Amino acid sequence: MATSKSGGSTQNGRDSISKRLGIKLFDGQEVHGGEIIVRQRGTRVNPGKNVGLGKDDTLFATAPGYIKFHHGFKGRKFVSVISERQ
Repeated sequence: MATSKSGGSTQNGRDSISKRLGIKLFDGQEVHGGEIIVRQRGTRVNPGKNVGLGKDDTLFATAPGYIKFHHGFKGRKFVSVISERQ
């Protein structure tokens, strides 16, 4: 009988790469057209004025301005791009 377990392959070591989701630009920051604001799965944050929604639910600016996060109907969170700084 062997006194120690034979050296086999491990059952650990598998993990998927992180997707780098989250808010990329915050409230009050300057943004140019086409810049990504939020990377998300599902619409945790909804698009407001001057913000587009990509097919993977990414929110991006469609016009230059400043980021503004706000709440809308039914308590939903929105992000808009406004032209003047507040």
